[in-house]
Amino acid sequence: MSDLEIRPAAAADLPFVTEIYEHAVRYGTATFELIPPDLEEMTRRFGVLMDGGFPYFVAALEGRVIGYAYVGPYRPRPAYRFTVENSVYLQPAIHRRGIGLQLLQRLITACEARGYRQMIAVIGDSANAGSIGVHARCGF
Repeated sequence: MSDLEIRPAAAADLPFVTEIYEHAVRYGTATFELIPPDLEEMTRRFGVLMDGGFPYFVAALEGRVIGYAYVGPYRPRPAYRFTVENSVYLQPAIHRRGIGLQLLQRLITACEARGYRQMIAVIGDSANAGSIGVHARCGF
């Protein structure tokens, strides 16, 4: 994976992000959504996270986005202001190559630098073994 690039997400990445997320909604249990949001909704969500100063990264191979990870607020109450919830999604063909782990590690580092003290991972069910494993390797 020498040509793997992990970088801050940009609006131009959102069509790829939307495509990855659509597959996760349709065929997985991690999203807790039943209908995949369209590009307009994903752009709105991205804007909310960017306006809130939350880290959001994409992983790209040969210039094409193949995964992404971000955090958002865990709960709106002030006592949770130092707690975030993470999300990590990859194209299905790219699973089991360590990219999710690299994204999560980058996210953790960025959150520590911003002063967040706790990160929560909500994982759909035991069928999400890859996510469970990646999070366990990061100390969750």
